[in-house]
Amino acid sequence: MVQFAVPRRGLPSAASFRRWAAGFPGITLRIVGSREGLLLNRKFRRKAKPTNVLTFHTGDIVLCHPVVRMEARQQGKSLAAHYAHLVVHGALHWRGYDHLTKKQAARMEREEIRRLARLGFADPYTVE
Repeated sequence: MVQFAVPRRGLPSAASFRRWAAGFPGITLRIVGSREGLLLNRKFRRKAKPTNVLTFHTGDIVLCHPVVRMEARQQGKSLAAHYAHLVVHGALHWRGYDHLTKKQAARMEREEIRRLARLGFADPYTVE
């Protein structure tokens, strides 16, 4: 399921979000603005700013559009490529992957790269 809590203009389609999440049945994606992103990040992570993606054990994944858009621009990526990466990243967290140690990060990045390649996206960690 995909929920838009922001205007959809300029965003990837709901069908695109569903395709990126297709390998993870049971998740719900919610695309939010800065205010909701800030409130959720403050409540659940005690951070005083919105973050790009939050994953909950229930399978809910929240993506903060202003943060994702800014990061895509800063990283020279298309908005779709960055959203696809963050959907996969969030879903892998839901599946138990993490990146707290170098070993965990390497495992998670390998899986992200593999899944994104299947979706037609380049390695998100490659700097061009």
